[in-house]
Amino acid sequence: MPAAPASANTSDRIVVSERVATALREGAPVVALESTIITHGLPYPENVRAAADFERTLTENGAVPATIAVIDGVARIGVEPEQLERLAAAGTRGALKLSVRDLPVAIARGASGGTTVAATAWLASRTGIRVFATGGIGGVHRDANETFDESADLGILASCPVTIVSAGVKSILDIRATLERLETLSVTVLVFGTRRFPAFYLADSGIEVDFSVSSGAEVAAIMRAADALGRQSGILVANPLAAADQLDRETHDRMIEEALEAASAAGITGKAITPFLLDFIHSRTDGTSVEVNLELVRGNCRLGAEIAAAHADP
Repeated sequence: MPAAPASANTSDRIVVSERVATALREGAPVVALESTIITHGLPYPENVRAAADFERTLTENGAVPATIAVIDGVARIGVEPEQLERLAAAGTRGALKLSVRDLPVAIARGASGGTTVAATAWLASRTGIRVFATGGIGGVHRDANETFDESADLGILASCPVTIVSAGVKSILDIRATLERLETLSVTVLVFGTRRFPAFYLADSGIEVDFSVSSGAEVAAIMRAADALGRQSGILVANPLAAADQLDRETHDRMIEEALEAASAAGITGKAITPFLLDFIHSRTDGTSVEVNLELVRGNCRLGAEIAAAHADP
């Protein structure tokens, strides 16, 4: 069953901010946010402005934001503004990129870092947060038949009762293979407003899934049904960009191919590959892809707030 709402001090290793803890105790809607977009997704100070923008979007839509990160060896559920500024200023040189497997090492060594989708979802579930808004989740890499490279996001989705709202899977990945893997892991996949699964920068990947939803209340009802069945896995809600806001498809396809070739030539592998590919695309689209990325996260925050509010008021 889902974790009980946490106190402000769950332990000396996981600390929930007073604002988030109060919201959880009172049954108010809370939405988690990741922090690798701050540490590894955008340069300083754009990353600070983006993080504040995402939190503001949630607040304006009736939810309490809970940005999650590790600061000096403590997992913070609800990062304070001064902590956020420090993390953002540290960037990739001073902050680690932390998945679930990295958390024990970072905490034991008193390190700081941004939490990936997997780590954010895991920490959210540990503290009773049921909804998490992000950009795009990780998945099966395009060369996984040779490298076996698959994001930890998928395994965490299969084992944590958190509803993740994203613009689908990052389009640098193998979307079809990722959906097949999610099916194998018995993760419920929903698409908002359509059955056509999105492709991060693009509204439509060309792949159709089984279930579409049309409101946050419908997602909340599915979450309650999953709880009643005793399921411990998460739910993925793919929220497509408006077609008018997506990246030009021809530019998108060309940039993906060039980015993959550049990563191969540079010998980039493992968890470094996604930041490399996204940075490559951002730098060669004159900032257009960054704006698309920010807009899709804002849209996911709005939908995440709607789902959290509906779940908090059954």
